[in-house]
Amino acid sequence: MTKSISILATFLTVISFTSKAQTETIKRDRFTLNITNPSEIKTEQTKNELVDAFFETYPQFARADGYRTKRDVTLTIKPDLNKNVMAKEGEVILNGNWINSAPKNIKNTIQSALSSNWVSSDTTTKKGYTLIFVNKDPAIAKDLQSRLTQTFFAVYPKLVKTYNKKAKREVLFVVDTAYKAVAEASGGRILFSAGYMKKNNTDVDVVTHEGMHVVQEYGYGSGPVWLTEGIADYVRYKFGYDNIGSKWSLPAFSDKHSYKNSYRITARFFVWLEDNVKKGIIKTLDDQLRRKAYTENSWKEITGQTLDELWSSYAKSPDVKLTYQKAVWK
Repeated sequence: MTKSISILATFLTVISFTSKAQTETIKRDRFTLNITNPSEIKTEQTKNELVDAFFETYPQFARADGYRTKRDVTLTIKPDLNKNVMAKEGEVILNGNWINSAPKNIKNTIQSALSSNWVSSDTTTKKGYTLIFVNKDPAIAKDLQSRLTQTFFAVYPKLVKTYNKKAKREVLFVVDTAYKAVAEASGGRILFSAGYMKKNNTDVDVVTHEGMHVVQEYGYGSGPVWLTEGIADYVRYKFGYDNIGSKWSLPAFSDKHSYKNSYRITARFFVWLEDNVKKGIIKTLDDQLRRKAYTENSWKEITGQTLDELWSSYAKSPDVKLTYQKAVWK
């Protein structure tokens, strides 16, 4: 595999010259490595090993680093560097004497230098599930990280078992200082706003909502956003680990509401559907969305009524019995 990647890199290499320095630019996937003065590396084999090590480590760092991490990186060789490697977003600096000594641990050394940019990076594995927790904010308390981790292991396996047994068993949490919304899920990564979590440190069931997005794995074009988000908040209601502690609840019905309002308003409608129309309807819809089999006619096929007819019935008699869970923290 390494040989094939190196051959590919050769075809993708562009060498440019300036009056000041020679730069070799290598692109793989969506990442670019610009090596300043590549002639400072004595052998082609060492350079190839260095390039391979970079592309094995930096993309994983970018994924874990969080919000808008630079994909264009400058690599500079300095013979007087007081460390073997210094690395951060967009920049890698190597000790020339070290790299030319043909070290055996290039990959591990670069990986360690990159991860030193974070406050912490912890990996926890329990019963076949792994959580990697990257924290970029020194003001995030350890007890909050502990509660988010406990919520994950209490809830996520249940979501996988209930909705999608093929969902990812390894999930990455990133608490990011640059991300300004609340949280988002992409693939197996959940990105948390450090600012939001510090102000709302009891809202641990952000993990439940975003964890359901990881389980959903709908991809693009599977269905409307209001349905995706409504299901995620319905799941937060049903499986929430400490909705009482975070003072989170579903809103009372209003004639100004619509099922397209998403999130908690849609989730309350789904609770009513489960209780009064069709037990298991949300699980069926979730499965259809993942298989890209959902259509507007799905509602009538499942319940015998259109979506608008169901909402009309709900609006006439919207009462539901709601119960919420309170966590017992370890």
